[in-house]
Amino acid sequence: MILRVGLTGGLASGKSTVGEILAGLGCKVVDADEIVDRLYEPGEPGHRAVVREYGRRVLTPEGEIDRPALAALAFASREEADRLNRLIHPLVIEREKRIIAEEEKRSEGEDGIVVAEATLLLESGGRGRYDRVVVVDLPEPIQIERAAARGMDREDAENRIRRQMDRTSRRAAADYVIDNSGSEEHLETETRRVHELLLADLRKLRKGK
Repeated sequence: MILRVGLTGGLASGKSTVGEILAGLGCKVVDADEIVDRLYEPGEPGHRAVVREYGRRVLTPEGEIDRPALAALAFASREEADRLNRLIHPLVIEREKRIIAEEEKRSEGEDGIVVAEATLLLESGGRGRYDRVVVVDLPEPIQIERAAARGMDREDAENRIRRQMDRTSRRAAADYVIDNSGSEEHLETETRRVHELLLADLRKLRKGK
């Protein structure tokens, strides 16, 4: 039996680090950003959809998606972000479902946890696609500090955070919350705590089958 887990968090929340820890604990992690990267490759559905919507102004001279140019358009306003998300999210969800189905088939007869990691998991209506949802949480000032430490402009970070689901709503949608307001060691402890809870959930599902 497979426990499907959605993993999300706001900008610079540390969800990718949590995903890496969970992968090290034996979970199969599906990264939405990696799916998007593949979908944006020439010949892929995401590439075709973006060119149809925005024209060749979002392409490099080599015909690849110019990610900074596309981001400048998409993050100009909430409406523009929604415009791009409507194009790409259905493609990401379809590809993610296929990957999870393949994992279920591969591990038939065995128990496991599949974690789908995505920033806009809840915004895209993802709550119903998973058995459990895990949110990586931290206060907004720390988000901005960590985004700035990665080289992001503070104003840009603030704008992106404002366009994402607010912290209270994200926490309310979670089955489990991982606090990432402290050290790396604290984050690992928190992640291991939630992993144990997920394993317990998996055992309950197996008994109830």
